[in-house]
Amino acid sequence: MFALVDVNNMYVSCERVFKPSLIGRPVVVLSSNDGACIARSNEAKDLGVKMAQPWFEVRHLERSAGLIAQSANFELYGDMSSRMMALAAQYAPRQEIYSIDECFLDFEGVRGDLIDTGRHLRAAVLQCTGLPTSVGFGPTKTLAKLANHVAKTEDRKPGTYPAHVARVCDFGCMSQSQLDDILRRTDVGSVWGVGRKTTARLNEGSIRTVLDLVNADVATLRRQFNVLLEKTVFELRGTSCLDVDDAPAPNQQIMASRSFGEPATDITALSEIVSGFTTRVAAKLRAQHSLAAAVRVFITTSPHRRQDAQHSPSITMPLVRPTSDTRALIAAALSALERMFRPGHNYVKAGVMLVDLCDEGQAQGELDLFAEPVGPSALSTEAGARATAANARLMNAVDALNLKFGLGAVGVASGLQRAQGAQRHASRQERRSPRYTTRLEEIATVRA
Repeated sequence: MFALVDVNNMYVSCERVFKPSLIGRPVVVLSSNDGACIARSNEAKDLGVKMAQPWFEVRHLERSAGLIAQSANFELYGDMSSRMMALAAQYAPRQEIYSIDECFLDFEGVRGDLIDTGRHLRAAVLQCTGLPTSVGFGPTKTLAKLANHVAKTEDRKPGTYPAHVARVCDFGCMSQSQLDDILRRTDVGSVWGVGRKTTARLNEGSIRTVLDLVNADVATLRRQFNVLLEKTVFELRGTSCLDVDDAPAPNQQIMASRSFGEPATDITALSEIVSGFTTRVAAKLRAQHSLAAAVRVFITTSPHRRQDAQHSPSITMPLVRPTSDTRALIAAALSALERMFRPGHNYVKAGVMLVDLCDEGQAQGELDLFAEPVGPSALSTEAGARATAANARLMNAVDALNLKFGLGAVGVASGLQRAQGAQRHASRQERRSPRYTTRLEEIATVRA
């Protein structure tokens, strides 16, 4: 038996933990540049605010309906997610963290009433983190995710399903007729992996509910769609095709990218931004014990500013040998930037991607005939090994200090005006709440 634990309206719920005055009010969380609504409370959804809707289109609701907007606070959300996941992991032998607000649990071999277990889990998360969750149980991962959808929907819109499935729903304890009734009430587009285009095509074939999909001919679906939809149908019928991945494979690419608060027009500012992105992805690379064989960098102007000259280049810089050393990665990224940059352009976005990743234990060195006779490559094998180990210890020390004192506490000096470049072109976050759980200087203050 599987469970899917999901935080309701994750970003908004994190904001409400430290601002109880937001509870019951329409709230949206804006993207990193305060441009679009990336999370909505139920009250905001009821006002008609759509996911990813530009903020300027709904800003009038501040005055007319009391809509409240918060800038995204991803550092807070990530830390709150880690706390929630740690609590949920205590209830089952295996856990797969699916996203920042969702995780699968495998309850194979766990005894006891799952409904009681789900309620206890939900209460523990609410008490220890303040985050409201929904829990869905099913004999397959697809059914568990659908059960979670049912639990969440009935909690938000009472009467959509039987009242007893609100917040915690277990398909495993239902009779076939009870399960069929719920599947009949559920739109086929609510199934995990069935997107809008697939939903439209299924509707054209008179498959409108989940029960219609369950009763459809599998061979026909495979011919008309693909094997993934066939597996989805088997999962909905109770045949497990997907296992809990409690040891997910390392990322094959790691990227940091964002838009700027104001356009960057000089290479000094762009160099600071690109260096910051590279530092961030290098830390993630080391966290998954990988090395990168190439660095891809892109910069772009805004296609919406038609009065501006347009320029959106990208370059992939191969490295002599795979590395996770921030210094080497920054050097490659800045070399790419120097080749791409053109004066007189208003760049509004940049990004750095590490590609061709490999496990740090599988890296293979090679002879560089054209390298300058300096550094570890010019040393003896033994001396080179010592230098490599010293570089690894240095990077680990940097990661440890940044973990303890906050991101950016220790970095690579590039000879540029770090504060000027970083602050002037930082994303607009005029409404960001404090990072209560990760920054000591921003910890919540309680007054009696």
